[in-house]
This record gives sequence, structure tokens and C-alpha cells, in this order.
Amino acid sequence: MPVKTFRPLTPSTRYITVASFDEITKDRPERSLIEIRKKSGGRNVYGRVTARGIGGGHKQFYRLVDFKRQKHGVEADVLAIEYDPIRTARLALLQYKDGEKTYIIAPNGLAVGTKLMSGPTAAPETGNCLPLKTIPVGIPIHNIEITPGRGGQMVRTAGGAATVMSRDAGYATVRLPSGEVRRVHESCYATIGQVGNLEHENVTLGKAGRSRHRGIRGITRGVARNPVDHPNGGGAGKSKSGGGWQQLTSPWGLLAKGYRTRNKRKYSNRFILVRRDGRPMKRK
Repeated sequence: MPVKTFRPLTPSTRYITVASFDEITKDRPERSLIEIRKKSGGRNVYGRVTARGIGGGHKQFYRLVDFKRQKHGVEADVLAIEYDPIRTARLALLQYKDGEKTYIIAPNGLAVGTKLMSGPTAAPETGNCLPLKTIPVGIPIHNIEITPGRGGQMVRTAGGAATVMSRDAGYATVRLPSGEVRRVHESCYATIGQVGNLEHENVTLGKAGRSRHRGIRGITRGVARNPVDHPNGGGAGKSKSGGGWQQLTSPWGLLAKGYRTRNKRKYSNRFILVRRDGRPMKRK
């Protein structure tokens, strides 16, 4: 899927790139598979802003995507490839033999009319969903379960693909797109293929208005504020990175750079073999 560029007739069109949407075959979502997405404006149940920079944006419907693929052994036809305003990936509309329709994340190369299946007896072909113990080593996969039966939680963004490296003692060793290598129980399901919409990373918004359409509002930099408003504010003239003597923080003093947020005692640490920076995971 190529991206479209424009003649620089205005300052913004000089940089804007837009997806071509050539693969989209259906303009309207399936009415039975959508829900209203209510805007929060970054406010919690008490009406207080807990997430800044959120507000406005175009109205969106939430598509009910089937991440579990639990209709094992039932063949489904791909009816359409659709756009999802909330995700970077495209969606494929499936219809099973019993008439039920569902959405799945569309893998790269999936065409309308293709027949898909899920279950341990399904063939390892693009779009089919299989347990890790029956997936051949070395082929790309996505929509990977972490806990058996919970549904796919990993590798769901546009262009994402993981690889099964080996299997041993009931676990499969999977290399994720980030470079992390981790063990996943071989009874967990995953979908064959790479997530579609590969050119998403080449799309450039080009102007502030396109961020506003997505519900993203601008936030003033801390170093541009007064000391009373932010820990990084104040100083004589401009100061890069807060003046050099202080670390960049949030308005409430939480470090913004160099601060690791992952819990050192997290349960899933035992399944990570190689971290995404290439270093082996330390064991205690």
C-alpha cells in the first residue's frame, strides 16, 4: 500500500503524506459489530483531568474485533477489507458457514474471497489461527496470546510480525518485533502472517490539524512555563533540557527520561529470555 504525496501549494501539504487506502473494499462498517466510543476528554469518573492533551477529535465507532478465534474447525470467507479509525491495522470481515460475522486483524496479502479457519487442524496459511505447538518454526505470526484462551494481546499493530524460534518443555520461544525473546506456552494461539498496512510508518501528519482530528491536543513544554507552574520552568532565556542542572519531569515531579517503569518483580519477567535492547534478562 503506497502513500500519497501532494504538490506543495500550501506549507502543510509540503510535508503531508496520506495512506492510499487501495486495499479497502468496503466503506461502511458492519452495523452488528460496532459500538459507540464515548469520549472522555482525559477525565476520570470524578470529572477531573487525569490525562492531559486529550479532547475533541472526530466521532468514531469501536469495531468489535475477534482476538480469540474460538470457532475451531469452522470455515470462514473473507467478505471485505475495512478501515478502522482506532487502529493502525486494517480489519477483515469474516462470515462463517453458520452466518456469523466477525472482524479480525487483516494480515498482509489477505484477499477478499479467501477461506480461513482456526484450530489445531488448520493449515499454517496466512490468516489461519493455530496453537503455537503446530506452527512451523520460522514463519511470521501475529495476534499472539499470552495466556491460553484470553485472546491475542501481542503483535497487533500495522506491519508487526513475530517468529517462532524453537519449542521446548511445553513452551515456544518467540522473537517479538521489538527484539525481545520470550517464552510463550505452546497451547496459546497465534495467527499466521504479518499484520497488513505496512506503509503506516511512512505516513506523516504534516500539520497540527490532523492531530486534532485524532483527539490529540497540544501541550505547552515545561521549560517554557514559569517556575510556579512547572518544575522545569523559569530561568534566564531559553534553556535546553531544563537548564542542564535539573532532570526533565512531569508537573508533579515524576522523571520523564531515564526512568524505568517496569516492575522488577513482575510475574512475566521469568518468561523473558532476551530484553528488547539485546541484553539477557537477569535472573534472581
